[in-house]
Amino acid sequence: MAAPRDLATRKADALALLATPAIDVWVATASAAGAPYLVPVSLAWVGERAVIAIPADSVTARNLIANETARLAVGPTRDVVMIDAVLERSVEVGADEALGEAFAGQADWDPRRDTGYLFLVLRPVRTQAWREANEMRGRTLMRDGAWEI
Repeated sequence: MAAPRDLATRKADALALLATPAIDVWVATASAAGAPYLVPVSLAWVGERAVIAIPADSVTARNLIANETARLAVGPTRDVVMIDAVLERSVEVGADEALGEAFAGQADWDPRRDTGYLFLVLRPVRTQAWREANEMRGRTLMRDGAWEI
């Protein structure tokens, strides 16, 4: 097992992973009644925000718009970045050209070619990253929206 990374290296590695072209993210939300829902979607990391594009009538969109919170997981189990996030804004895919370009530039598809999609812009409030058990201590890189480093 490799030695644990320091926080600065973990942050740099986490940001590099989030900016990876055609990366997917698991998005966990809950209904108003607390029913959990988990779905994989394409991710774009735009200005320290996680941006996803999903159908406006999807369970994930309804849950996020109603509850404004989500948990995101990026990467494999031995190099994961976990983000607790709040919904900053929802945007129809054709309404913000710069956001659409940024999303399409990182993701492996362009939702602006389809109808009924929203961009959901999520602001991280807590970010954690670890590879092995020896990185569990000190895994929190961001608290209350502020980087620890």
